[in-house]
Amino acid sequence: MVAYVNISAAADQVMERLVAGLEIEFGRGAASALAARFLGAEESDFVWDARVCERWLGAWEHGEDADGEFDRVAVVGRLDGRWFAAVSIVDGEGQAQGLVARRDCVNEGEARAAYASLR
Repeated sequence: MVAYVNISAAADQVMERLVAGLEIEFGRGAASALAARFLGAEESDFVWDARVCERWLGAWEHGEDADGEFDRVAVVGRLDGRWFAAVSIVDGEGQAQGLVARRDCVNEGEARAAYASLR
């Protein structure tokens, strides 16, 4: 038997479980603030993992200082119950390396419209 889980639904569960674990360790008052700090510190990874759709935008011109080749990829998804559209920097192995822009949206329709406008 195979179980399919939507990545954005799993991302919401990760946040719920992160907050629950932090509540056990640090108490109810601190858990949400700490979870927000974790999310902020690892935002590019969370956004990339929570995507439901992606579109290649082109190579990322990063100058001569960085090693490797990177791409700009438009993504739309849902994280912590909120829809977003974003531009991620992704390496040749499909791993997020950064986040250029992110727009939080009220609903899926707004997020998909924002995603369609990303260039």
